[in-house]
Amino acid sequence: MEIIFKIVAIGIITCLATIIVKPIRADFSIIISIVGGLIILFLVINYLTSVFDIFKSIINLSGINSNLYRLLLKIIGVGYLVEFTAGICSDTGNSSLGDKVLLGGKVIIMVMALPIITSILQIITELLPS
Repeated sequence: MEIIFKIVAIGIITCLATIIVKPIRADFSIIISIVGGLIILFLVINYLTSVFDIFKSIINLSGINSNLYRLLLKIIGVGYLVEFTAGICSDTGNSSLGDKVLLGGKVIIMVMALPIITSILQIITELLPS
């Protein structure tokens, strides 16, 4: 639970630093913002390994094709990466570009989700009486 306090503290410190530095050097303000975000990302990475371990145990218990779970994790990763990138774009004053990144990410996620949707439909049709 203490990790959330670290994340919040880094977020607040980063925001304050960018507010203070921006009138003096706008380019440093952007760098401070990106570095703060990366520090938070590195703090969270340790928790992601436990999520992957839990997914592995779910894969072993369910008996469903492990490729579908890998695809699900890739979709989640794309979502987080796109959101992070769009946030950086917005922070640098390029909110229009950030919107395009979000749109591109949503299209990629939709395309990546098609095999999962197909598998779900197959399972449903197998369960329905003929």
